[in-house]
Amino acid sequence: MRLQLVLIGVLAVCFGNADEDHGPAWLLASKTLHNQFVVEGKELVVEYIIFNVGESAATNVVLTEESFHPEDFELVRGMTKTKWDRIAPGANVSHTIILRPRVYGFFNMTAADVSYLSSEDASEPVHSYTSAPGEGGIMRYRDFDRKFSPHILDWAAFGMMTVPSLCIPFMLWFRSKSKYETIAQQSRKTN
Repeated sequence: MRLQLVLIGVLAVCFGNADEDHGPAWLLASKTLHNQFVVEGKELVVEYIIFNVGESAATNVVLTEESFHPEDFELVRGMTKTKWDRIAPGANVSHTIILRPRVYGFFNMTAADVSYLSSEDASEPVHSYTSAPGEGGIMRYRDFDRKFSPHILDWAAFGMMTVPSLCIPFMLWFRSKSKYETIAQQSRKTN
């Protein structure tokens, strides 16, 4: 009797959970800049990662990036508006764009917009935002080059300027050494 009750209880729990509706989809989105330095005229890599931490699949997921204006940034690769038909529960997707800053100075990099349907039968889209990197500086290419280039021409000019100050004293020393060595050899021959 006791075994039958336990068996009935286990079956009720199993079949009871199968009939329940799952909770809605819940998306978490991040926006990351992969460059250590953001430089005018050099490529900037921006990655978006969207995680579905909900219990249902998110459908009609649309990522829209509007903080990189065409007059300030040139789009090299990728799309600023991307759509996924479905993101399964517990899954994640990523999207990368490559930009080239056209201007230098401080720039506020705001969050991108993410909209999705939280379940298969939902009609009202849910709007959320990615994390925002915030305000960052875009370096002038000239300043970046001055700070981080190998300066080969500068080192070559430095080497050319140090050659006379090293060679002239060496030549004077070598001439006097040779002169005294010849005098010393002549005095040894006479003795």
